Amino acid sequence: MDLGLHGKVAMVAASSKGLGFGIARELVKAGALVSIGARTEAEVFDAADVLIEETEAEVLPNVLDAADPNSISRWVENTTDAFGGVDALVVNAGGPPAGKFDDFDDADWEKAFNLTLMSSVRMIRQVLPLMRQAGGGSILTITSVSVKEPIDFLLLSNVMRSGVTSLAKSLSKQLAPENIRVNNLMPGRIDTDRVQSLDSMNAENLKRPVDEVKAANEAGIPLGRYGTIEEFGKLGAFLLSDASSYITGQTIAVDGGSVNTVW
Repeated sequence: MDLGLHGKVAMVAASSKGLGFGIARELVKAGALVSIGARTEAEVFDAADVLIEETEAEVLPNVLDAADPNSISRWVENTTDAFGGVDALVVNAGGPPAGKFDDFDDADWEKAFNLTLMSSVRMIRQVLPLMRQAGGGSILTITSVSVKEPIDFLLLSNVMRSGVTSLAKSLSKQLAPENIRVNNLMPGRIDTDRVQSLDSMNAENLKRPVDEVKAANEAGIPLGRYGTIEEFGKLGAFLLSDASSYITGQTIAVDGGSVNTVW
């Protein structure tokens, strides 16, 4: 299938590894000009080298701190200087720390709010004028299946990512007349560093081997395994592309069938 991404400019946040990298790779493979951003300079430049080596495409690496509005502005400016505009945006950021209600004070809540929700607001605010100038675009936010079924030890993530999901739905209505689509992807257990870290933390708390914890989690997934970043990335690229031109305002789970809710 031709996704119609050749020559389109896409920005992908938190993309030196994991879910963001999976989407960036599929966008590059489809011919998009991709600007990737991540907090650690060595990692984001290494990721760009990998993508360029695999595809010989144009990839622009950027140091991006999603919690810093000035860093977001520099990322957008660097992208437009290099590529001339923005057609697609992936809103993504590292997750807040795990824990339950009594573990967090006001400062923790404020940091999570800034990292997860306000980073989404700021990224979208920065690219909207560029998409309007181009006559349209596609925005994809990345949250978690926890917005459908909250996870006990991920309280900060549950709350803030639910806000991002509501933001995406609200914007999809407001921006549809301007041909700007907004969708949200909810990863379940995709085999990323973040999920491996959470499994290790659970194993330590339960005093069980991490392999047993992972096996128990996989037993609760109808497809019987964790997903891959390639599987996640393919759907992300599709939703950003012209091939999904009649899809907006949707929140889609990539979870192997594990979410029990109907909607």
